[in-house]
Amino acid sequence: MNPWYTHEAPLVLASISPRRKSLLEGIGIPIIVHPSGVCETDFTGSPEQVVMGWAERKAFAVAPAYPGNPVLGADTMVFLDGEPLGKPGDETEAAEMLRAMSGRWHSVFGGVCIVLGNRERLFHRETRVHFRDLSAREIDAYVETGEPMDKAGAYGAQGLGGLFVREIRGCWFNVVGLPLTDVVTHLRELRT
Repeated sequence: MNPWYTHEAPLVLASISPRRKSLLEGIGIPIIVHPSGVCETDFTGSPEQVVMGWAERKAFAVAPAYPGNPVLGADTMVFLDGEPLGKPGDETEAAEMLRAMSGRWHSVFGGVCIVLGNRERLFHRETRVHFRDLSAREIDAYVETGEPMDKAGAYGAQGLGGLFVREIRGCWFNVVGLPLTDVVTHLRELRT
């Protein structure tokens, strides 16, 4: 038996994120991927409200199809000076985001909602990340790789974007896309 996952039914991941899928499978959690189809367009409210709101919408969009399975919705956003940095729309926007974060601290907020039947666990995690000073050449070369284009804040800390990170305060997994330690804890609580 997997000590990190004690449910009989697989976990339903209401997301197409390959990073979240990889993190969960990496600790042996059996999953079913069922994208929610929820369109993320409204960024009003505090960072915590934004990420938890989207996570909750995603989980509840999928949960009715899986009444016996825990369903996990998640959202990750980068905030710089209180302003959200979503996924870049193009290479120019990706480069602008990276320039803005160069040599500075920003926050990565991860929101998670886990639904099982009529029970819900809704929580968030904030991780502070400091970028070293980035040269224009580094930014351009990184953007050309295409890695920043599907990531909040235009970087992947688990990939080449990790070379920009000088320091992290908080949960590393949250920066990658899912606060895994918190997820395991809440899944256990739903079991009892």
